[in-house]
Amino acid sequence: MIKIKLTAIVAFLVLMSYMSCKKDPPVSGEKTEMDILKEHLHIPEIPYNYASPDLPGFFKDQFITVQNNTPANNKVTDWGATLGRVLFYDTRLSMNHTIACASCHIQKFGFTDTSVLSKGFKGGLTKRHSMSLNNAVFYISGRFFWDERAATLEDQVLMPIQDTLEMGMTLDTLVNRLKQTPFYPILFKYAFGTADINSQTISKALAQFVRSMISYRSKYDIGRANANTKIEDFNNFTLEENLGKFIFMTHPKVNCSGCHTTDAFIMDNPRNNGLSVTNNDVGTFTHTNYNRDIGKFKSPSLKNIALRANFMHDGKIRGLQNVINHYDLAIQPNPNLDPHLIDTNTGQPITMNLSVTEINALLAFLQTLTDDALIKDVKFSSPF
Repeated sequence: MIKIKLTAIVAFLVLMSYMSCKKDPPVSGEKTEMDILKEHLHIPEIPYNYASPDLPGFFKDQFITVQNNTPANNKVTDWGATLGRVLFYDTRLSMNHTIACASCHIQKFGFTDTSVLSKGFKGGLTKRHSMSLNNAVFYISGRFFWDERAATLEDQVLMPIQDTLEMGMTLDTLVNRLKQTPFYPILFKYAFGTADINSQTISKALAQFVRSMISYRSKYDIGRANANTKIEDFNNFTLEENLGKFIFMTHPKVNCSGCHTTDAFIMDNPRNNGLSVTNNDVGTFTHTNYNRDIGKFKSPSLKNIALRANFMHDGKIRGLQNVINHYDLAIQPNPNLDPHLIDTNTGQPITMNLSVTEINALLAFLQTLTDDALIKDVKFSSPF
């Protein structure tokens, strides 16, 4: 009898303990964190997949993976990149709420700008053309901007925010502004485990979003996935596109792929491409102070290049046809001209002397680098 009573008492105590630990159900009408997020943003309850994109096998080639500049302390996570996406499109990052990162890096144009120079928060123009962000993760040095003055992407993403021409903010002002915005403490908690907001976590989130902008679903990528090498003809290409690819990869005078390396189509280091005899813009010399770097610039990936309107660091070449014309016949001599662009017999800039058929084929090939899936993917679009 006593044993039965003790068993009943123990069961009662266990039940009471469970009930005391159980969270009270939400008060009717009380908003959850997800309710608050959905009230302001178009984001899913389960975040989009940014951390583990379904990359084709050739993207796991050592020549691409070795270029990955992701630091060990800022791996891409789904919630981290989601927060980065919100920050990227938020005009709160500019002093007068008019400019976002996305204002100058527009998704449908391959995350670049159609203008020669971009407008800042007061209408002033930037000093250089807006660089495409496709495949930014695959640049081994990890340096950013045309002149590579930012040592890492984490450094770079904060610099336009503080630039007096571009966005005009201070980091303290930005942090306070985000703290007063209902949804940001929630997003920072989801991304980093704490609702605290600081410039370091802002930097990390933006960098994660940019690094997730990998182009791997273009016509080129589909063909490459079904080929043993990038040199052989692709079975999904037309004759003209395969001819253009052959010219790009193996032209006897200039091997385009010698500079735009790997299947990520991004240069491995800054170069002088013969835009001018003079070096009015000293490029990477600004941070290296080596004379050999005067007039050298980083180059973005060629993925989605056909969507761009203006080209080069100054944006002065308009149209892809004119880019080809430059490399075909208009390369200018320069003390720091890239060796790939120098005729070894004469020491002068090369001339490719492409035929009309070859130029059209090269244009057709560059069109295959357009990644419609990336430029239409909702997870890279505005969440507002």
